[in-house]
Amino acid sequence: MTDVVRIVFETHSLTVDNERGVATGWFGGALSAQGRALARELGERRRDDRIDAVFSSDLARAVETAEIAFGPTDIPVFLDWRLRETDYGQLNGAPADAIAVERGRRVDVPFPGGESYRDAVGRVASFLDDVTDGRAGERVLLIGHTATRWALDHLLDGRPLEQVVAAAFDWREGWEYDLDPSVRTIAGAAA
Repeated sequence: MTDVVRIVFETHSLTVDNERGVATGWFGGALSAQGRALARELGERRRDDRIDAVFSSDLARAVETAEIAFGPTDIPVFLDWRLRETDYGQLNGAPADAIAVERGRRVDVPFPGGESYRDAVGRVASFLDDVTDGRAGERVLLIGHTATRWALDHLLDGRPLEQVVAAAFDWREGWEYDLDPSVRTIAGAAA
């Protein structure tokens, strides 16, 4: 199993919008004071892990998390738009409760002016196919969003997307997945 890439997933740290009950979506967002403290804790918590590279969503809240947690280290940090949250379209910046009401209806049907959860899974699948190149046996840390984690649960754990989207998002200190480069994830995105 030395060809396997170990994926360590962490969500971006707590944002001002999170504290206000706003679903930021594709807007940048900024970490709150508590979020910046949590980002420092993330860096400390992962300091002794053998992390070969960090890949972060390019949305501001994820970038800020990566910079605070890993900026003082020599671990390379790469930004990738495919790790973004779902594009809620006209609902970017809406109350989080409004997005929660829509979740079950948006697995395959895009948010007005945005994308579906399956579209977001397709983006993450494309990223996973690319990240395996030259990374056999490595541990890579991803910093993303709820949609990123749901995509990983669907693509790498084989959980039905409808089930993943319907479940509550319970935060914890990281999730780990094994990515076998011999398995094409794009095929799993359409399942």
